[in-house]
Amino acid sequence: MVGESEASEDRGVSGPAATPPPVGRNLRRLRSRRGLSLERLAQRSGVSRAMLSQIELGRSVPTINSLWRIARALDVTFSALINQHLESAPVVLPRVSAKVLTNRDGTFSSRALFPHDERRRTEFYGLHLKQGGEERARPHRPGTIENLVVTSGALELDVEARTYRLEKGDAILFSADVPHAYRSVGREDTEMFLVMTYAEDVG
Repeated sequence: MVGESEASEDRGVSGPAATPPPVGRNLRRLRSRRGLSLERLAQRSGVSRAMLSQIELGRSVPTINSLWRIARALDVTFSALINQHLESAPVVLPRVSAKVLTNRDGTFSSRALFPHDERRRTEFYGLHLKQGGEERARPHRPGTIENLVVTSGALELDVEARTYRLEKGDAILFSADVPHAYRSVGREDTEMFLVMTYAEDVG
């Protein structure tokens, strides 16, 4: 049951003065993908069915407290409900305008494969390491996880005191909040894709 104080928060802001963000369409899409009715989502989140319906119709702007409860009930991030991109056309990231970072000797490059203009918890990168090249990485934020897959060449990955060798097609998942290093050890350059997941939103 929703308490009196929570119920008052769930009323949100309604009427013609309200300018709802893309929450309504995002909520409807996410709820439908999970096969949840308004009644079922109301039971899970503690936000009334009537309020959920008003949010989906764009007639009410929910409070932050309500959004957090809805996000938890849907098992999505807070940003998944308020993200403008979820309601628009696919976002194309042209190669010519990509943000590419390189190390000092030019043996390692990292291309960001995600938009930078929004908060996020997951980042996707394309990595290139020249034959014989090495890149040492400082510890990332506590709780950061890296999921790496080698698409060509061969790689040695140092994580703290252990070394892991990966061939083409191999993948590894590891905690990246410790010192780690990448080395290209094959007869050709090493190409990789990396998904980095943070414990909290960044950006």
